[in-house]
Amino acid sequence: MYFTGEQIYRKEKLLFCTGDNNMENGSKFYMVKKKALPEILLKVAEANVLLNRGKAKTIKEAIDAVGISRSSYYKYKDDIFPIHEKIQGKTITFVMEMEDQPGLLSSILKIVADCKANILSIHQSIPVNHIALITLSVMILPITEDVAVLFDRIENADGINNLKIVSEE
Repeated sequence: MYFTGEQIYRKEKLLFCTGDNNMENGSKFYMVKKKALPEILLKVAEANVLLNRGKAKTIKEAIDAVGISRSSYYKYKDDIFPIHEKIQGKTITFVMEMEDQPGLLSSILKIVADCKANILSIHQSIPVNHIALITLSVMILPITEDVAVLFDRIENADGINNLKIVSEE
């Protein structure tokens, strides 16, 4: 499954947004000002933050706190989330579903190295039905290229079926 619709990455007061503007080439990244985003996406992101920080114990509590419907939350919950304002020096952990192909993981690690990010940890599951799950933790350095470029290159690499950011510290 590739990300479709709008996936939001936040850097300072700007948001990076992926969208399927060309189905043949896959998702592209766009820089969007926060004020240009539909309110529903921002509220879904806010609900996710409440849940992740433990300020809301249930989805019902979170959606009631931000004033959105359950269906709106479920429609966008996996498509928007914040990455905190200052990303340099932060660790981003993401999960990839990748096809079991010789050299594919190596090519992904090369993309990370080419973007000048520091790989902190790699965990690869045993492939099941020719699909392996990879968890990769990467430190964003002052010399790291734009994070949107890094994720775009990984997401569009042949053999990557899914890319999802699971944490940013």
